[in-house]
Amino acid sequence: MVFSRTFLFFLLGPLLPILIGFAFGGLGDKISSTDLRPVIGVAMPAQDNAAFGRAHGRLAERMGDKALARIRLLAPANDPRGLLARPDSGVVVILTGTLARPLLTGKAEDLDRLQGDVSLIATAALAERTLHFVPVARQEVATSIGAQAQGRLLIGRVAQVIMFFLTILLAGMILSNLVEEKTNKIIEILAAAVPIDAIFLGKLMAMLAMSFVGIAFWGSAAFAVFAALGGHPAALPEPAVGWPAFLILAVLYFAMAYTLLGSLFLGIGAQAATVREVQTLNMPITMGQMLIFFFASYAVEHPGSHAEIAACIFPWSSPFAMIVRAGQESALWPHLVALVWQALFVGLIIRVGVVLFRRHVMQSGGRWWKNLFRPATG
Repeated sequence: MVFSRTFLFFLLGPLLPILIGFAFGGLGDKISSTDLRPVIGVAMPAQDNAAFGRAHGRLAERMGDKALARIRLLAPANDPRGLLARPDSGVVVILTGTLARPLLTGKAEDLDRLQGDVSLIATAALAERTLHFVPVARQEVATSIGAQAQGRLLIGRVAQVIMFFLTILLAGMILSNLVEEKTNKIIEILAAAVPIDAIFLGKLMAMLAMSFVGIAFWGSAAFAVFAALGGHPAALPEPAVGWPAFLILAVLYFAMAYTLLGSLFLGIGAQAATVREVQTLNMPITMGQMLIFFFASYAVEHPGSHAEIAACIFPWSSPFAMIVRAGQESALWPHLVALVWQALFVGLIIRVGVVLFRRHVMQSGGRWWKNLFRPATG
């Protein structure tokens, strides 16, 4: 499969969502470039207009351009209602009067929305004449515990998201893995030659190995782009367990997440008789994956809570919760326990899937719970 044209399309598959992301990102930038903030027409005396404009600029520089309404400086006017009635004015409200006694004219809902902005800017404009910014001295430190914790959380969350998307992208292929063999009766020949447990485990490990080939290709391409853009790995925050251990744990947890979901998909997909049945199963299974990811994401935002402990124990969310913990805590023994726990569930799921497959597809065996721990020889 690795040397087939299908696998080449499999490697190029992630380029499609990337291209779509760039296209929608450009469209989003184009949409966001249209400034939809309301415009205040400032029609006070020239000196007050200038002070109001300077105060607006200083506040926008400190608070961000989107924090305040836009302003348009106009000639002083005695009839603000006439300015609002002009079709070419483009302003929502008109500010007249003076800085000390401003008068805002407009619709009630617009006045409620913009009155606070006008009061803040006018206060800053009056303070310009009597107050000055206080100089702030600087004292630099090499590191900050708070910043370090935020960086480690960010590294863990990025690893969690990457693991989830790789899992949802790759594990879904296992659903239809046995349909062709069942249709062509090849599965009966295989079952006569080797134990069904070995068939299931072999298919799972082969798909995992193929996934690692794809990940190596995508990872190398991503690192090449990162290096070409001037990125340096030393600039990234270091996880609590250190980069070598974190990368090893990321690979192991991805393998566990893949095999946990893959073994479940293999058992479910083995019961399907046609590709249409597999397609019908795909949507609820994908939604289940999303719920698991959202649960793990919520749990890691509340370290030490019952939700985080449950996410670390529940097998299908455990890899996603534990990789974030690897970024935040330096202890390694919880990861060894979690990996063993997850591996036990992989074996149990495969065993249950094999028993159900033999009973419902191969039409052999008695009660499934009696055959659960009996060797499956085909």
